[in-house]
Amino acid sequence: MRRSEQKAREKARGTVVPRATVDTAITVSHLDVGVTGGGLILDDVSFRLRPGRILALVGESGSGKTTAALACMNHLRAGLELRGGTVELQEGASRFHRNAVDLLTLSERKMRRLRGGTIAYVPQDPALSLNGSLRVGEQIAEVLRAHEFGRNARERDLRVAEVLSEVGLPSDRAYQRRFPHQLSGGQQQRIGIAMAFACRPAVIILDEPTTGLDVATQDLVLKTIYQLTTKHDVAGLYITHDLAVVARIADDVAVMLHGAIVEDGPAEEVLRNPEHPYTRALLDAVPDMRGARDMGGGPAVSPEPGIRAPWDDGRSTASFASQEHTAPVAPSVVADDAAPHVDGAGAARSSGTSAEPGTPEPGTGGDQPPSTGAQGSTAAAAGTDAGGHGVEERPAPAVDGRAGTTAGDGPATGAATPGGNADGVVGSRGGNHPVVSVRGLRMAYGPAVILDGIDLDLAAGQTTMLLGESGSGKTTLSRIVAGLNAGYTGEVLLDGQVLAPSTRRRTTEQRRRIQYVFQSPFSSLNPRRTIGDSLQVPLQMTGGMNREQRRAAVADALDAVRLGRSYIDRRPGELSGGERQRAAVARALVNAPSVLVCDEITSALDVSVQASVIELLRELQHERGLAMLFVTHNIALARHISHKLAVLEKGKLVEYGPTDAVLRNPRHGYTRSLLRHVPTLEEAG
Repeated sequence: MRRSEQKAREKARGTVVPRATVDTAITVSHLDVGVTGGGLILDDVSFRLRPGRILALVGESGSGKTTAALACMNHLRAGLELRGGTVELQEGASRFHRNAVDLLTLSERKMRRLRGGTIAYVPQDPALSLNGSLRVGEQIAEVLRAHEFGRNARERDLRVAEVLSEVGLPSDRAYQRRFPHQLSGGQQQRIGIAMAFACRPAVIILDEPTTGLDVATQDLVLKTIYQLTTKHDVAGLYITHDLAVVARIADDVAVMLHGAIVEDGPAEEVLRNPEHPYTRALLDAVPDMRGARDMGGGPAVSPEPGIRAPWDDGRSTASFASQEHTAPVAPSVVADDAAPHVDGAGAARSSGTSAEPGTPEPGTGGDQPPSTGAQGSTAAAAGTDAGGHGVEERPAPAVDGRAGTTAGDGPATGAATPGGNADGVVGSRGGNHPVVSVRGLRMAYGPAVILDGIDLDLAAGQTTMLLGESGSGKTTLSRIVAGLNAGYTGEVLLDGQVLAPSTRRRTTEQRRRIQYVFQSPFSSLNPRRTIGDSLQVPLQMTGGMNREQRRAAVADALDAVRLGRSYIDRRPGELSGGERQRAAVARALVNAPSVLVCDEITSALDVSVQASVIELLRELQHERGLAMLFVTHNIALARHISHKLAVLEKGKLVEYGPTDAVLRNPRHGYTRSLLRHVPTLEEAG
């Protein structure tokens, strides 16, 4: 580096406040905030933000955590008013105020100087927080200019490059000239973090910055936040409803309920030995990777061996290991260097014919030994009768028996018939018949391949979970199954019949049988329609019912999702997030479908609401024998709802098999990487 550049860097750093010498940056004392002319939103809230430490403010929607955080910046949303309390910026915490000052007494002009410079804020949605018409380097430089950071443009340019490097992004000019829409969601969030840390603030407030991010991106963002906070002695306030994230990043925790802090203390102590019933309830609602905890009032669908499954009559899933000797068991997952299974049998399935009985599937012949996942604990032999080990009327455990023989008239090794599929999925209501089959699916936009050679099945009474990072092709695949994305090659079959790519070209009956639940409950329902009117739309499109019959069907659907008929005349704006998502599920169920496609439907929900939605889906699946395709990046949910896992990486199916086998014995490096990034409660302390 040239001497002039080195000197400029030193000057830029010279404008930064030295490492904190104070024990506390901000002290919030007895804060009361209420609705104008109404009741309290915050009631006697007190906490401290200390340099180099992160306080997690935890609570569900409506608990007041965001209101308390914004009060630290002397910002109250419209319709709220301060009723009492102080937010004191301590002496020595800011280069703008040498003496202690109550932020709630400062004018808006003085607060504008502090916001961004002394107290920085990272909002939840990076796409909305960045200016779409400004290049990312210019947006960071704009923050530096606004707070008079650096003596000239050269020093600010050096600081832009430096802070981009600090958040793990390229710092070259070409990258700085990109627009926000040219970046991934994780990159956009790190740009927001770079803007927040650009001026070396004393305090940073982070409002659920990892909501909606996949586990690998979330892990990277959390590491970035933690490293910058500790490295620069920044006091952090992290708002979240995800207690697993709290265990990974927070030093201290404050739990909020109805505007009051009901429990606080060191993260390890609160998470491992909670005292308040509400804290214990939140912890119980967090999904765990072993499936040991009941979530949403019900046990996991695919727990580890030794943990009782909901369909189990006293035997654990480990009891299926005793069947290993009856027949060879095919690989439950795809090996590192193997492509998803596409062979002669697969082609035969697509055309409706059978392959030769002796044709081996990939991995069952040559020098590839048969694999049973993790000591064969969850894969039943293909020779077992379909109903032999499941409790009546309950979903049977997922089995992956591509090789071997079946009892009675079932298919032989490598064969494919309507009664058996390459993956040996056993459904609770449909035997081992796949309701939906995807064969040789490929989709590309020009040279960019989105999906490449996808084969999977959805069986009645079972859930297949699609896992992968953002951009892996999960949502594209789910939309193709539902007929919302055309332009692909390969086939999607419903009960063995090839479906047209677009819903417009599918029959009314085919459209009725496959229903889609969208990610956002806030945008998927028409705000101008009542819930009853929204639920009647699919029935009107299907036809065959008069008005009274449609209203009765709507009432039955609302009863099924545990909302009740009183919601028929309500509008979406009158419902909570969880109630809206239940209404969206009711709309999908009103036509009595066979297949339900759920696209990230729990990603924006509180943990307890998420648990209730998962419980609802499990009950509906048991009652109606639904085949479900569940798209998510939340791997911790896998044991609680899925029978099979399909892992997508850059459009390729790299691993596919029973949930327990994939989680306990992942064969592909990408799957192992995803599992390493999953935050858990056990990380506390």
